[in-house]
Amino acid sequence: MIKVAVLGACGKMGREVVKAVTGADDMTLVAACDVAPADDLGIDVHVDFGYILNDAKPDVIVDFAKPFVMGNARNAIQRGIVPIIGTTGLADDELSELAQLSEQKGVAAMVIPNFAIGAVLMMRFAAEAAKYMPDVEVIELHHDKKIDSPSGTAIKTAAMIDESRQAAGVVAHTPIGGSDPARGDERGGVRIHSVRLPGLVAHQGVLFGGAGQLLTIRHDSIDRTSFMPGVLLAIRQARQAKGLVYGLDQLL
Repeated sequence: MIKVAVLGACGKMGREVVKAVTGADDMTLVAACDVAPADDLGIDVHVDFGYILNDAKPDVIVDFAKPFVMGNARNAIQRGIVPIIGTTGLADDELSELAQLSEQKGVAAMVIPNFAIGAVLMMRFAAEAAKYMPDVEVIELHHDKKIDSPSGTAIKTAAMIDESRQAAGVVAHTPIGGSDPARGDERGGVRIHSVRLPGLVAHQGVLFGGAGQLLTIRHDSIDRTSFMPGVLLAIRQARQAKGLVYGLDQLL
């Protein structure tokens, strides 16, 4: 049995993870932690993260706490516990530190911008399309409580498109320069536009333009249960993984 702890257990994603782990035959929930515990989960929720490290001693910590606390991931790796980080918005220096610490301790660390299998496929298809249609922009739409923008999914998508275009030796024809905020953020030569509205969950469209044609690759998560198969996949592969795993695509 894989021993799992959930950090940020009382949030919307944390609650779904608790349900998914509890319902899995090959894993057991050994601890739940949140800074603002709720009493309607049917389990004990601890405020002190130290309880997870010192008493529960899980194999894996699924972290959906907001904001992300680097110290929690650092302490987990040092204890031989694999952090699976679903909270987005990590800075490049934090990713670099996780990679370095993971290599030093021989304990994997996972940073997963999007756990939905369909979203991973959307990103893969977009990277493939970019070889042939290099002019592309990303529009990502999320619920109004999401605090970071662009989303981690959009940033990862842009990185995959950039890598694919470079490998294929193709360049976009549309200019990227300029500071007009209406043109959105820019990552790796890809424009990203963010929308935040109530009623949304997680949605992304990747729009390619070419001579006389348009191609749209889109993914929609209409319920947070869409992320749970990916969460369980990451948990099951955590102990065999090596180094920093950035993106669920690395596990498929």
